[in-house]
Amino acid sequence: MSSRHALAPARPVEDHRRRIEDALRPLAGRSAETVPMDRALGRVLAEDVYSPLDLPVFRNSAMDGYAVAAESVAIVPATLPLIGVVAAGNTEQVTLPPGAAVKVMTGAPVPPGADCVVPVEHTSSDGVTVTIKTSRAAGDFVREPGTDVRTGDLLAAAGTPLRPRHIAALAAVGLGEVRVLRRVRAAVLTTGDELRPAGSILLPGQIFNSNGTALAAALEDNGVEVVSVAHSTDEHDEFRARLAEAVARADVVFTSGGVSMGDFEVVKEVLAAQGGEFGAVAMQPGGPQGLSTVDGVPVLSFPGNPVSTMVSFEVFARPILRELAGLPALPISELPLLDSVRSPAGKRQFLRGKLVEGGVALATGQGSHLIVSMAQAEVLIEIPAAVTEVAAGTIVEVRPL
Repeated sequence: MSSRHALAPARPVEDHRRRIEDALRPLAGRSAETVPMDRALGRVLAEDVYSPLDLPVFRNSAMDGYAVAAESVAIVPATLPLIGVVAAGNTEQVTLPPGAAVKVMTGAPVPPGADCVVPVEHTSSDGVTVTIKTSRAAGDFVREPGTDVRTGDLLAAAGTPLRPRHIAALAAVGLGEVRVLRRVRAAVLTTGDELRPAGSILLPGQIFNSNGTALAAALEDNGVEVVSVAHSTDEHDEFRARLAEAVARADVVFTSGGVSMGDFEVVKEVLAAQGGEFGAVAMQPGGPQGLSTVDGVPVLSFPGNPVSTMVSFEVFARPILRELAGLPALPISELPLLDSVRSPAGKRQFLRGKLVEGGVALATGQGSHLIVSMAQAEVLIEIPAAVTEVAAGTIVEVRPL
């Protein structure tokens, strides 16, 4: 066997994952940018945000009803003259004289002279007067300025991933834009002479390129901005050119294919010559892996079989990318495996599974080329490297896809 194909000991999964995390974690210090509020969902705040005003901004009614002075309705029933109607959005101030009432809508300003609101269902009116049937105390159904937030109060801290509830609060105090961390920018570069884009006519020996589309979708689904999706043949100069274009635009580059033990492994051959590390990780599928740095940009190289590519992303990239995007970590649960399984010694196996009543079951087809079987799966079932047989009913770790 030539030294080029000499087998080195397979690296543990945790070791390779740690190397990738170390390569990507510096991206947590990426720069900030200002985005309009309608594009801020899911983004991570770059700085603390404080309220520029009191909220509510003015005294307003919590109910449809009648604004009165509490002392006017201390004895009920009380019939009061009705001097007007104030709707939400009314900008003309109405002052309530003693012993009178103003009809108000929910959110409408409560006029000076009134200190409570009587809900409409506790009244009757002929349009000229209103009869109050229930007495009220000062403050009832009146929203005072600043009872939600005061000027200068912290609305959301730096590092907060903006969810709809945060967007609502920021918009409510009149903020039209916000400073957020720039998204991690990723480029995807697939390789292989046999790959053709969807919509092409396949010649004998060719297949459609699913990895580029799949990786881009996985990245976007985990808070990453995909800046390019490109393809290279197995010709070295073309790969170098496509890689240079990707590195120039991205914070991290993902490649698929060209990392195994064959004779046309363009990714490994080009990047290993530049100091990239390639070798086997003790896992199935997804054993061949590579990690390089090109012009300061991490390059993660996954094997080309579609399932291997997606499992590699799930195991090595997804957790750290979600952390960088401010997204919650996906829970790893423990469930009974309803099938018996044999697993290769020394390799951590990631089986595709489906959640069923009473636990988790194997999805049909576990080959690394069976992409439709991957699509039908819901979870990855993790079998430790030291385990070679799993009896039905055994508790296993399960991670969502």
